[in-house]
Amino acid sequence: MKKFSLIIFCLALLSLSSCSTQNYMETTAVDAVIEKAEFTFNAKSALPTNLDVINVMNSIPGATSSRVTNLDSGYGFDLKSDKLEVTLPYFGRLYNASYGDFNKNSFRFESKDFRVSKTQNKKGNWVVTINVNDQSNTPTFILEVFKNGSAFLSINANDRQPISYDGYISNLNTK
Repeated sequence: MKKFSLIIFCLALLSLSSCSTQNYMETTAVDAVIEKAEFTFNAKSALPTNLDVINVMNSIPGATSSRVTNLDSGYGFDLKSDKLEVTLPYFGRLYNASYGDFNKNSFRFESKDFRVSKTQNKKGNWVVTINVNDQSNTPTFILEVFKNGSAFLSINANDRQPISYDGYISNLNTK
């Protein structure tokens, strides 16, 4: 009986140790990168808000019944002092869809006219707001960066429903 309870205790301890949070960056590195306002946001999953899109995704055979869509690597944005490069998919309702160029239906653009504002909330998380001025849909990016480097991005644009992404930030030269 003692061996059985020891095995159960070891399995419980092993399963709890695997549930620890993942650190993408050190807290001091996160603060330095945000203060400099030059970093890469790497999207891991998309969270569409349109119920029609969620219902279609849930009707696919073998799909899980959640609103989270896991993304391949390579999606996100690079924020530099003089340029913002965005490559993010969009799942939702467009009010003015582009029929000729399907890249305009997602967030794929480069901007040189944008404004970045940074604030730190009471918990020590950074809130970075990026207002893009030279795009026709004038998107606003609201990025909340946590102390461990994980981040939550919400995008509002005037020609589509909002969408959110979950991911992490990194230095510009490492993806």
